[in-house]
Parts: sequence; structure tokens; C-alpha cells
Amino acid sequence: MCGIFGLIANTRSNLGFDEARAIVETLFLLSESRGKESSGIAVKLLRDQSVHVLKKSIPAGEFIKTDAFNTFFKDRIGICFESGQLKYPFALVAHARLVTNGSQENNNNNQPVVKQDMVAVHNGIITNVDSLWAANTGLQRELEVDTEVFLALISGRIKNGKSHIAAIQETYQQSEGTISTGILYQNYESISVCSNNASLYLSHSDKSGMLLFASENFILQSVIEKHELQKNKQLSDSTWSEPFTGLHIHIPTMERKSFKLNAMVDTSTPQEPTVAGTIMNHSPDIPIDFNSASGYANLQLETARKLLQFNLEAVNKLKRCTRCLLPETFPFIRYSATGVCNYCDCYIVKKQGSKEEEFKELLKSYRSKDGKPDCIIPFSGGRDSSYGLHYVVKELGMHPITYTYDWGMVTDLARRNIARVCGKLGIENIIVSADIAKKRENIRKNVEAWLKNPQLGIIPLFMAGDKQFFYYVNQIKKQTGIKLDIWSTNILENTDFKVGFCGVSPSFDKTRPDYLPMSSKMKMAMYYLKNFMVNPAYLNTSIYDTLWSFYSYYAEPRTHFYQLFDYIKWDENKIEKTLFEEYNWELSPDTTTSWRIGDGTAAFYNYIYYTVAGFSEFDTFRSNQIREGLITREQGLKFIEQENRPRFESMIWYLETIGVDFERAVKTVNNIPKLYSL
Repeated sequence: MCGIFGLIANTRSNLGFDEARAIVETLFLLSESRGKESSGIAVKLLRDQSVHVLKKSIPAGEFIKTDAFNTFFKDRIGICFESGQLKYPFALVAHARLVTNGSQENNNNNQPVVKQDMVAVHNGIITNVDSLWAANTGLQRELEVDTEVFLALISGRIKNGKSHIAAIQETYQQSEGTISTGILYQNYESISVCSNNASLYLSHSDKSGMLLFASENFILQSVIEKHELQKNKQLSDSTWSEPFTGLHIHIPTMERKSFKLNAMVDTSTPQEPTVAGTIMNHSPDIPIDFNSASGYANLQLETARKLLQFNLEAVNKLKRCTRCLLPETFPFIRYSATGVCNYCDCYIVKKQGSKEEEFKELLKSYRSKDGKPDCIIPFSGGRDSSYGLHYVVKELGMHPITYTYDWGMVTDLARRNIARVCGKLGIENIIVSADIAKKRENIRKNVEAWLKNPQLGIIPLFMAGDKQFFYYVNQIKKQTGIKLDIWSTNILENTDFKVGFCGVSPSFDKTRPDYLPMSSKMKMAMYYLKNFMVNPAYLNTSIYDTLWSFYSYYAEPRTHFYQLFDYIKWDENKIEKTLFEEYNWELSPDTTTSWRIGDGTAAFYNYIYYTVAGFSEFDTFRSNQIREGLITREQGLKFIEQENRPRFESMIWYLETIGVDFERAVKTVNNIPKLYSL
């Protein structure tokens, strides 16, 4: 979920001070794409056996320009050099953070994390963090961040006589989720570099006494090429670290011992000799009260909850299709004499599962023979993408890298589910992190503009910021050299009504949910332009992001691009059973469905659609299931009655996160004239 990297060098490296700083700054700048919410660095100095830590709640590009970073590098790392050349070995780890567990407002939660006699950087999420603390009552919890329990467990095992390798193996085998880490020790002249999901790449040279590591191949290889390290330091090309692999390195000699994290615990390696060391954290902490409530938690929550409307009785009086669930308020709907809607009459049955063997044959030309990555899986952490990853690995025998675009509305629940599946399967997850603060500000501006003149056709503007997902997958393909991307988009999720409210008629023959003919795109663009002219509040700093999103979604080239569920059958019961039983997949506590729970925007916009129009995405989704013969109409009606209930907690989170007042927003929605009679 973040970007980590490291530099280890001894006196054989002939590394210069200016060169070391240039390498580290490049690694910071490239790693920023994986997280922009905080940055940090730690270094183990063998000159005086000290470990020094500096971290701030700012992006990496800003961090390396600060006086604090300049002083840290000069006064701490600089003492390893004489006349500009390295005289004393050191090991450095660093981090660009995408916040998951623990607010970055408390610098204790930022990375590198200091715990007892250890310092580490961690990319990933430990999903059973609470149960680990509960099972180890002798450990003291001081932070919110999940890395703390990982370090506490390793430290305790080393103190109880385990070797570093055995302590790490046991801790990994007790932990769930994804853990890629670099660990420095106060009292040992060593560093451990490990990953259970292959999100780690290394470059080293036995002759040069130098080793680099980073979270992505593109990051590390770019540094090697920019600074000509193969030529100057005889470093190797960036090398992929296989899943569930650890490396323990003795810093003075660069001797390395590789071990498997999921293998039988090593009992043969003796403990290392200790040295008397110190840890100095040069970052002032910003204390916060972890028990203080959020802004909306300070409201009288039951009073706030009562603001939400659920007009079930009135909605149930709407005329609906006698075959599916679509009501009379649905855009462009017409009913036949028998009460069947035109969406049912024009529906083309997908014949799911009929092309599975064809897909397997197609993949033969892409499948790697040596286990190296051979496809990209766009991974939102939602239900279908989680199962899609499982299926591609377990049933199709492919070797994917997953990719996630985090635009600020990927929920912590989705991130945890990403970690669960990637950690269990040992699959790398490449993160592209937007400027989350800026993205959320763009959403706020557009929601505030919408509240001034609410129109159902403009609601997709709230989600415009996530559409660069399609742009960045092409960038990842270029960076990795992988041609194939396999998506888990489900054609049953087709939601034509969203553009229908713009006056765009449905395309009944579409083969992808995102397809629109050019005439429809132009009509939609004119609708938006008209509304922007009527409501100038939309003409804000988000305009560029909106236009780029429109291009990414509708015009970004797609080559070697396949939809998994065009070839295999989508089976809701099988998907949920697999995810719950094999991955301990997590549900949201405020809804009965497993769909749309990883998308922070969905609860709010579905509340708007249901409150104003009497239906939501769930009505269209369940209607498509009925048309495919997957459920009965009676089952569908029971599903939507539960799924359309307002998701209060998720709406509170969304509106608080983007900075919009909950009460004002909900009252505005409630006051919009309904498309049905109350």
C-alpha cells in the first residue's frame, strides 16, 4: 500500500556522499507514486552503532527539500564519509506512505516505525492486527499503526533466544495480510528485507559491497539506469524477490542469507553477537487523543440517522416491469401490454461460462514458463476483482501482478481485502496513489456545486476522479513490459440509467459497461456543458481532472484487454463462498450486500438515486440477474428491499472525509422533488 526502499553499502562500494544522496532522492521521488501522505527515512550507522529516524506528514518530493532532511543527511549519514568517500558501512530504509492504519497526524504512526529496539518500514496491511494484540497480552500497544505489533512480536522472540530468521518466520506465519518490510536493529549489525507478496525488487553486487531494494521493478530499474549503477557499481539488473522470501544481511560484510517465510522455522541459525546501540528519533511527535471522536461522531448520531429517508411504502407503489424490477421512474422505460419493459425485450442473454475453454487457449500465448509475472489484474479490493484474482491464479495458472489506483475513496475495508487476497496468494500489488488531499478537495467542490442545483444526471461527476484507473493500467503495462491485462468487470453491473438522466438513450447492444457510441458521448457532454453554464460553481479547479477522467474512461486505448466474466460464469454464491472461506474476506457492517462496499462514494450516490427516483444500482443489477436466470423476480424484490436501505455509517464517513456537512447534504437530497408520489 506504500512505497519502501533501501540502500546498504560497505567500504567496498566506493560510494560517494553526493552519489548516495542523489540515489536516495531519486528513490524518494519515484516511490511517491505509491503514497503521498507522509515520508520518512531511517539509517543504521556502524560508525557508532546508532539508528537515526526522521519522518514528516508531507509527500516525498517536499520531504527531501526540507531543511530537516538536508541536516539529517549531512549530519547523520554524512559522518560515514571522509573526503566524500564512504569509510563506515551503513544501511538505510525509507518510506512514502499511503495511510491505512493510524492517522498521519500523529507522527508516531508514520513510517519508519520505532518499537523498542527495532526500526522498520512496512508496505502492506496486517489484517489480523487486533487479534494479534489480543493473543499477546504481554505486549504493550502504543500506536494505531499495524507495523507496531509486527515489530513487537519479532523483538520479543529475539529476546527469548530465537535467531532473527526464526523470529521473522514465526511472526509472518502468525500474521495475515501483506507485509513487505525492511528492518533495522539497534543492537545488531544487520538488516532484514522480506516480503510475503513479492512486492520487492533487489539489485546487488558481491564485488561492490552495495545493495538496493524498492517496492517496484520500474522504480529500482529507473534508479539503476539514471545513476549508471551497473557501470559504476557493477550492480545487477533489478531482480524480483519471489513470494514469501526473506533476506538477512550482515552489513559490514554484505553476507546474505535467504530464507522462506512460509517454510519450517529455522532452528539451526544461532543468534548474532550483540552490539551496544542507540535509536534516536529526530521527528517531533504531534500527540493526538486516540479516544477523541470524529467531527460527526460528536453529533447526536441517532438524531442524524433519523434525517435519512427510506420511502419504502411509496416506492413499493411504483409500477414495475412484470419480468424484472425496473420501475416507471427509470429513464427511457416503456412497458408492453403485458407489463414487460423495453430493457427486458431488448436484453441479449450473455450465455456466461460458454467461452471458458476458449479463454484458456487464448492465455497460452501470454503465460510465463518461469513463474514471472505475465498479466496485470486491476484490483479494487471489491468482490469481483478479489474473486477474479483468485480465479486467474488458482484456476488459470497465471502469474499476475495486481494494480490499484487509490484516488482517496478506496475504503480501508477495500484495502484490507486487497491485503488479505494478495497476502494469501503471494501476489504483488502495485499502488498508484493520487494526490489524495487534492482529489478529495475536487470531490468536495463538485458535491458542493451539485447541492446548489441538484440534478440526477450530474451525479457521476462525484466519481470522475477514479477513472484514471484506465490510464494508469497502460502506464503499468509499459513499465513492467507485461502486455496482458485481465479485468473482472461484470456486465451485469451495467447502469445505463446514470447517463439516461443526462438524456442519453440506452445502448442495448453494448458489450462493455463503459461503452457509449460517439453520438451518446456528445449528447452527454452537451448536458454537462449546459449544467456547468447554469451552475458556475462547477467551473472550479477540478475541471482538468474531470476532463482527463472522461478521456481515460471513454478514449484511453485498450489492447490485450480481456474481461474475465465474458468467458467464465459469474456465480454470486460461489464467489462469496470462496472469498469468505479461503480469504476471510470482510463485509461492511452497515449493509447486507457484498457489492460496492469498497467504494467510498457508493452509499451517498445510491441514497440520492433511491430517495429521488425510487431505485438505485441494486435494482438494475438484480434485474440483470433475473434476465440471466440467476435469481427469480421474487428473490430480487427481497434483495433490493434490504440493499436499498440507507448506509448511515458509510455516508457519515464519505461526507466527513470530503468535508461536506452531513445534515445540510442529506436535507438537500431529501428536499429534491421526487419522481414518484409520497
